Amino acid sequence: MKKILFTGRSYALMAAVSVMILSSLNVLAHGMSEADKQRAIEAGLPDYILLGAGHMLTGYDHLLFLFGVIFFLSRFVDIVRFITAFTLGHSITLVFATLYSVQANYFLIDAIIALTVCYKGFENLDGFKRYLGVASPNLMWMVFGFGLIHGFGLSTRLQQLPMGDGSIVMKILAFNVGVEVGQIAALTAMLVLLTGWRKTASFKRFSMIANTLLVIVGGLLFLHQLHGYQHTVLADNFPINRDDHSHIHEDMEAKSNILDRYPRRIITPQPSLQDQASHEHGDGAYHSH
Repeated sequence: MKKILFTGRSYALMAAVSVMILSSLNVLAHGMSEADKQRAIEAGLPDYILLGAGHMLTGYDHLLFLFGVIFFLSRFVDIVRFITAFTLGHSITLVFATLYSVQANYFLIDAIIALTVCYKGFENLDGFKRYLGVASPNLMWMVFGFGLIHGFGLSTRLQQLPMGDGSIVMKILAFNVGVEVGQIAALTAMLVLLTGWRKTASFKRFSMIANTLLVIVGGLLFLHQLHGYQHTVLADNFPINRDDHSHIHEDMEAKSNILDRYPRRIITPQPSLQDQASHEHGDGAYHSH
């Protein structure tokens, strides 16, 4: 593989792109929204399939990891093998962790998932041999193991939904089917992009930059999730967060509305004793009694 030297300008460009990507990812945060929770109360199995597909398609950390997995895979059989390993992994934890209500702080789980993105970018850069002087771990087992972690992350999100009545198992399976549908759709788009890109000269030139970006963005996501974890566990250290700030203003507005209910008394200033004593009769001369 042709050796590529990074210049200061290249690092600055990668940093700028990473910040822009992270900003867009924050906008597309893939938690369960209030609308999803409301829809899940009376949702049927088709609704859970749609929820699973939508969650995967907005699950940027899952998609970044998958992009790293298939980045250098050109044979269809290899793609099937690795994606099957990942699918088995995340299906196992998604189903059983949700069924048995195994929970953890989802910020911590997402932080670990962000590290899997870093790992895959580092592995694609041949980082183990180049920087650590050791052989890379068996990728098939690593992808399966990372699939277990990603599935646990999916489970923590699914458990935020009110399952309501009906078969919980069927709803979990329907959600998992939706996840697979979303994953297939995302992989199809990635493969079309990579297949076309591999035919150009820029693929070898920029493949190292692309995987370096995976490491950087994964690291930024890791820090972002740890920051969210601090807000949930160390809430006393962040008393003026967005929710508190809005609640303070709501309380102030409520108090103001209460005061507005009472009639206002207009008090006319009364003249002082000195003003009552001193007066004039139109001749311009003041005198007192």
